[in-house]
Formats: sequence, C-alpha cells, structure tokens
Amino acid sequence: MNILVLGSGGREHTFAWKISQSKHCKNLFVAPGNSGTSNIANNLDLSVNDFQGIKEAVLEHNIELVVVGPEDPLVNGIHDFFLNDEKLKHVNVIGPQKEAAELEGSKEFAKEFMMRHNIPTASYDSFTKDNVNDGLKFLETLNPPYVLKADGLAAGKGVLILNDLDEAKKELQSMLVDAKFGNASSKVVIEEFLDGIELSCFVITDGKSYKILPTAKDYKRIGEGDTGLNTGGMGAISPVPFATKEFLDKIESKIVKPTIDGLAKDNLPYKGFVFIGLIKVGDEPKVIEYNVRMGDPETEVVLPRLKTDLVEVFQAMGNQTLSRINLEIDDRAATTVMLVSGGYPEAYEKGKEIFGIDDVEESLVFHAGAKQDSDKVVTSGGRVMAITSYGHNYQEAIKKSYQSISKLCFDKMYYRKDIGFDL
Repeated sequence: MNILVLGSGGREHTFAWKISQSKHCKNLFVAPGNSGTSNIANNLDLSVNDFQGIKEAVLEHNIELVVVGPEDPLVNGIHDFFLNDEKLKHVNVIGPQKEAAELEGSKEFAKEFMMRHNIPTASYDSFTKDNVNDGLKFLETLNPPYVLKADGLAAGKGVLILNDLDEAKKELQSMLVDAKFGNASSKVVIEEFLDGIELSCFVITDGKSYKILPTAKDYKRIGEGDTGLNTGGMGAISPVPFATKEFLDKIESKIVKPTIDGLAKDNLPYKGFVFIGLIKVGDEPKVIEYNVRMGDPETEVVLPRLKTDLVEVFQAMGNQTLSRINLEIDDRAATTVMLVSGGYPEAYEKGKEIFGIDDVEESLVFHAGAKQDSDKVVTSGGRVMAITSYGHNYQEAIKKSYQSISKLCFDKMYYRKDIGFDL
C-alpha cells in the first residue's frame, strides 16, 4: 500500500524508517519530511496543517494510510476532515478525532477527564485574565514549587515550575494578561507540584482494545543535571530501569485501563497513540499530562525496540482488530542523544553543514532539524539529529551513542553528556 507520514522531525524520520521495513509498504511519502526521510521516502512540500493540499496528495498518490506525527493537525481536526470527505473517508488515519485530541489541546479538558474517571493526578484549578486575582490568591494557598501550565499548545514550552511565590504571581500575570504564550495561555492551569521521578508510557488503541509499548524516559532541560530552560527533549532511554513489573501493573490498572475506558464512556473516538506523561510519587504513578501522539525523542528509542511489523499494527488499529496483534519487543535497551544548534532553545543560526553522518556505523542517525541543500546536509532547526544505539543495558547503549557522536560535527553543535545520569 501507499503510505503518508505527516511531520518533519526525528519522530517522523523514525516512523518512516520503521514503515519502510514493512512488506506491506509499496510507496512511502513524508510531508514535509527532512534530509533523513528523503533517503527512504518521497518528501512532499506540504504543511501538516494544509488539509486541502494533503487531500490532493492522498488522491494523486492513491494513499491508503496516513500516520499523523505532530499534535497540531490532530487538534485542528485532520481526522475529522478525512471522515467528512467522501473521497477520503476510506483512508486509515492514525490519530484521534478532534474532540479526543483535546486531551492534549487543552490542559483543563485533560484534568476534567482525569477527575471524571478517577485517574490519579495533581490537584489543580484553572484561571483566565478575567479572574487573574483569584489565581494569585490560589497560588498563596499552595506550597512551593508552583506549577503554571498554559492551557493550549505551546510547543512543549508552556509549563513553568517556580520556587518563588512573587515570581509565580508575576509569571501568571505575564501568561494571562500579557499573553506570554499567545492564545495558548489565555487560560492557565495551576497545579500542585508532584515530587518524584518522571517517565513516559505509550499506548496504542483502536478505540476498543489497547496495547502498551515500551516505557521511556526523556530529558527536557537544556543543561546537564537537568538545569536551564525546557526544550523539546535532549535525549531518552528505554526501558525505564525503575519501572518494575509491579509498578507497570499499577500504571495499567490505575491509569491506562481507566483512560481507554474513559474515552469510550465519553464517546471520544480514538485510533492512535496515547502518550501518558507520568511521575512516580513514592510507589504510585500519577499523570502529569496526556499527549495524543508519540513523543519526540521517545519515538527514537521506542520504535527501534518494536520487532512487530508497524504497518500491520496500523492496519489493526484501523479495522479495530488490535486485540489480535501480538507485539514483539526487543529485549535490548535503546538510548538516544539529541544534537542541537548552539543557542537552542533560544535564538540559533541555521544552515550549518553537518559532517560525518556516513561515518556512523554503530548507531542509528535520525534527522530532525536538518535538510538537504544540494549535495550537503545542513541544520534547519533547533534539535538537529537524534543518535540512537542499542545495548544490553542503557549504560552500554548510551556509551555507544556518545562514541558515534564523536564522529559528527557542525558549527556550535551541542548535546548533553549526562543522559541517564539520574538512574
């Protein structure tokens, strides 16, 4: 069959890499793609939110399966767009419909969903600029640190964790009154701070049944020791060493099952990935947030561990036969380290030539913010490449990733040298 992946990052290159190995994949397209996807697929110069352009491409190339990488088109209703079009409704779209995508599109919607279905999470309240004074008073009732979350999509940067009450009050006003994150912070959720260690759980569902993919842990801060500004993710490991069978059973019974059951009870049609950001508080898992797609850079460590044909999994999700699929997982650990542009996540320069890609033999190189420029590959974004390796344990895998990174370079290249430090 002909398949289209929407997106341009490391996550989408990983999807394309995995899909291209399937016996069911005839022609593979990625829109807009990057320099990595151009080696294994046909890149289409289309925005992920250009639904009309995507429709024309799907009809022109006789595409039967569309895998939606990022959250934006899902929150904007791409799945509904396909279902409401006579020429497109037969196409299998991987990703939830618009209303269910609000689990990521609105922090308040997600919180209300968790409360309704008794899913463990931090206590909270939400505020707009009309009741900003109530928000300031609510902050006074909490113990530090203070957690402020922009309600809408803010590209992974809309969460602030602050230790000082006056600073928290100032930032709340900046988010609500001065629109620090634009429309995304027209409403702000203030949460109780949960003290623990984070991990990510990935679930696939066809709307009736579900399967749980390997766990992963990513590292969001730009600086070593988890310091500095938040980023889209600086590296990841899978599996998570502290996630014992007993703890994983708790995640399934207290969080995964009530989530999938809750989607059905609330009549929220869902065929796609549920990415659950968790925190282990004592021995108990609690939900920090939902995402309605795979994580990045977690995809770069989760999909390489999946031995099952990914297209067969997507087909089962489309025709609601997922319960018949047996997921086969590689026992080895996988780690990835993100190479980023100097200055990221603030201002950085693009167009830097990347050297040494062909010299990497021990690891997988997933392109993210990189593009083809005539006969060379140059940087085009903040997070440039993810270097993924296998090992008997995460220590062995991470060592291999760092050895491979020593062969790569571009001007002002930066990466964290301590991925896995807290384990």
